[in-house]
Amino acid sequence: MSQAEVAPVRAGRSRSPLWTFGILRSELATTLRRGRTLALLGVLAAVPVLIGIAVRIQTSDGSPAGPPDGGGPAFLSQVTNNGLFLVFAALAVTLPVFLPLTVGVVAGDAIAGEASAGTLRYLLVAPAGRTRLLLTKYTATLAFCLTATLVVAVSALVVGALLFPVGEVTTISGTRIGVGEGLLRAGLIAVTVAASLIGFAALGLFISTLAGSGIAAMAATVGVLITVQILDTIPQLSGIHPYLFPHYWLSFADLLRDPVYWDEIVKNLGLQGLYAAVFGSAAWARFTAKDITA
Repeated sequence: MSQAEVAPVRAGRSRSPLWTFGILRSELATTLRRGRTLALLGVLAAVPVLIGIAVRIQTSDGSPAGPPDGGGPAFLSQVTNNGLFLVFAALAVTLPVFLPLTVGVVAGDAIAGEASAGTLRYLLVAPAGRTRLLLTKYTATLAFCLTATLVVAVSALVVGALLFPVGEVTTISGTRIGVGEGLLRAGLIAVTVAASLIGFAALGLFISTLAGSGIAAMAATVGVLITVQILDTIPQLSGIHPYLFPHYWLSFADLLRDPVYWDEIVKNLGLQGLYAAVFGSAAWARFTAKDITA
């Protein structure tokens, strides 16, 4: 077959939805099979185990869970009475640092890791194109956000059921809901937590397009996370707090109200969508104009 005949075939193949799905499936498999990724997921799965064991040991003599003054992570004091609360407590503990840290590693390595390994140029030789490759990388990162969140939630659910009784859930509003509805809200909370990371994932992908080293991109992404987290705790900067991507992360707790209080949850999702649009566009503009030499 001549080059003139091959070109239309390749062009048609590149536009095929099945071809696009094949690229995404390959990227997902590559991401989730990396030893580094599996190690990160293993650490996330261990966090609820450690929390559950610590609460079990602390309350074995009848003492309440958490510090004597009632402080500590959200929902921790309720874990002893209902193991389902371990899901909420574990997500509250991992969301500020552990979950975004793992997402930052994956997002930061998405493009820069390929460049430093010398495989980015070969990926672009395929008929996928830069835009499709970037979208595939971002979709794979979002899939990791959901996977990481579910790993924490499922681990906490299993440990909570093994170490503590599971029954009706007392909401923040003081009403009681059945176990089935409690599980449903736990699933909704896990999805909301995963959605809370889409803005940071886009930011990490943008940083990845700027760097030529995967390690440098990961370090820069994590550095931005820590810096923004610090800014969000400074009272003198309260004017900018509502515009920082982690500001509404813990609003998922409002899903445990009866009725659900949606105000801050909607603000959180809207803010994440804005960050995704801005930094996703910036990543596209940078990547499509970038001179790929490796």
